[in-house]
Amino acid sequence: MRYLLWLLFLGWTGGVFWGYYIRAQDYALGEKIIGFSVLTAVVIYLPLFLYHRWKGKSLSDYTLTKENLEKMQQRKDSMRKR
Repeated sequence: MRYLLWLLFLGWTGGVFWGYYIRAQDYALGEKIIGFSVLTAVVIYLPLFLYHRWKGKSLSDYTLTKENLEKMQQRKDSMRKR
């Protein structure tokens, strides 16, 4: 998965740079290439990247629940005592 993400990232950045290069000769084609590259990054790369980074993690560890707020308050109080 890591190598696939790396390959997609390189392809996406290459597409954007290629689009800017082509845009100097043919403005409409360059804009289409840039737009397709950004669309591909958002629709394909971003969900794969987020899935890869969040795999095996609990969302409840990163949300503000009553229990997490109490833990934060306890840590804050213990830091003041030092």
